[in-house]
Amino acid sequence: MSVRIKAMEKPNPPGAPAGPKKNYAVIIYDGEDNLETITKRIEKISTVSGADIRGVLYALVDVMTDELADGKIVRLGDLGSMRLSLGSKPEATAADVNAKSVISSKILFTPGVRLKKMLKNLEYIKS
Repeated sequence: MSVRIKAMEKPNPPGAPAGPKKNYAVIIYDGEDNLETITKRIEKISTVSGADIRGVLYALVDVMTDELADGKIVRLGDLGSMRLSLGSKPEATAADVNAKSVISSKILFTPGVRLKKMLKNLEYIKS
């Protein structure tokens, strides 16, 4: 597998010394897949119908939403795991920390072993 990259000039990050812009490698994406495309690919390599695959994936999103909202880490075997993360403003004392201290939240994905292996084995080609 090869991922195409290109150079992109970007300004220095905030807090870094002023100076000339630097060039960084960025990925050239080659389209995208959607649920329909992925469903058809899974359907070809399994005995499960497309309707069943879509049903399971939609149900997975529903269940994961509930589990994450309950503060659980969702582990999906070889796929990896998802968990909530948050950003908060600093408070003077532990007693001052409350729900209003939270200023943002996001979902973090940690890839499983096979996905991590794929990342290590990628080749990059400059276009």
